[in-house]
This record gives sequence, C-alpha cells and structure tokens, in this order.
Amino acid sequence: MWFKVLLGILIPLLGTSLGSACVFFMKGDINDNVRKALEGFAAGVMVSASFFSLLLPSIEQSSKMGRLSFIPAVIGFLFGMLFLLVLDAVIPHMHVNKTEEGVRSGLKRTTKLFLAVSLHNLPEGMAAGIVFAGWLYGNESITLSGALALSIGIAIQNIPEGAIVSMPLRAEGAGKFKTFLYGVLSGVIEPIGAILIIFAAQLFLPILPYLLSFAAGAMFYVVVEELIPGMTDGKHSNLATICFAAGFAIMMMLDVGLG
Repeated sequence: MWFKVLLGILIPLLGTSLGSACVFFMKGDINDNVRKALEGFAAGVMVSASFFSLLLPSIEQSSKMGRLSFIPAVIGFLFGMLFLLVLDAVIPHMHVNKTEEGVRSGLKRTTKLFLAVSLHNLPEGMAAGIVFAGWLYGNESITLSGALALSIGIAIQNIPEGAIVSMPLRAEGAGKFKTFLYGVLSGVIEPIGAILIIFAAQLFLPILPYLLSFAAGAMFYVVVEELIPGMTDGKHSNLATICFAAGFAIMMMLDVGLG
C-alpha cells in the first residue's frame, strides 16, 4: 500500500523532469505562441483537477450537512487562496511568465525563478498528498484510481511547466545540466510536501473536506496569478484558449474515467 502511495506522489516529479529535459533537445527560448499554448494547457489541467479531484469530493464528503454542504468547500477554498497570496507576498521571487525582475531584492534572476516555480508546485504537492492520504486512511469517496488520476494530471501539466522554466534559463547561458537540475529540484517540493501531508493527515481526517478545498484554492491561485496572465499577454490569440479546453477535457476524462 505504501509503495503505491510513494509511486503516486513521485509521478508529478517525473512530469517536471521530462519538461526540464527539453534543454537537451531544444535551442534558445520558447516561442511565444508555444509558451501560451503550454500555459493554457497547464491551466486547463489544473482547473479541471481542482474541481473534479478536490472541490467535488469536498462537497460530497460534506453531504450530511444538507444544503450547507458547500460550507467546508467555500471555507477551505478561500483559505487556500489566502495562503498562496501570503506566500506570494513574503517570498522573493519573479513570476514565471515574466522577463522582468518583478521583485526588488539581491537575489539572482535564476534564484527568483527557482523560488517562483517551487511556490507554483507547492499546492500541487499538497493536493496529491491530501488525496492519497484520504485513500490510505480509508475514506470511501477517494479511490486509488482517482488519486492516481490526479497525480497523472499534475504530471501532464508539469511537463510544459518544466519546459517553460528551464528553457529561459538555458537561453540566458546556463549550462544544460545545471538548467535541467534547476527544473528537477523545483519539482522536489511536490513529493516532499505530499509526504508531510500524508503523515500529518491522520490527525486532520475529520476536516478532510476543508483540506481538499484548501488545495483547490491554492491551485486556483496559481492559475489566476501565473498562468492566465501569460496566456493573454502580447498579441491576441485563441491558441491558449483552445489548449485550455484540451487540458481541461483530458484531465476530466482521466478523473472521471479512472475515479
């Protein structure tokens, strides 16, 4: 059982590693249209995963509250958004879809970008940890297939995310291996965060609906703060919107089909 959990929480890191490995095969920076498409796809996956894997189970597990079953989902969602908002304000970093410095500090641009991606990956690791903890400790509304579907969805959206991060660093002159290592390390926070959540989750199982929606709120914050601005900046294009729809649909099929 624990082997399945370990395998599940490592799947997202595999996605980040595959995306970061693009530096070994591509030259220069990512084309603007390609970047928009990747960010749109990632946003679609995250929104779909947040709803079908986190918010919907949160509401279902609160069904005994009747018409008030939305309360845990609303409270957890808002606190998740607030949590990422506070971290975004206190941790020096630059937004991953911007080229400017963004934050006035003595940190190098590569360090800011590394912190930004790590912050970006935090809610995804939390989400995976919360869902696997629910399955591990016997929550009837969470299946192993559903938990794996969430991990696979996160891994899929981590592939373009890894490329979006590693390629600009490579374009600035950083070595291929160093750039790849930066990308991989930025994703390490996901399994670490998931493991910590799993070991602490038994203490918080009574408030699992709040934790699920908390992770959803944190993931939505990343979409609104990081991905949507990147999808819409520059010359107008429907490409990002189309890729958003594709990402949402693929994640929905994974979640419903495997869940």
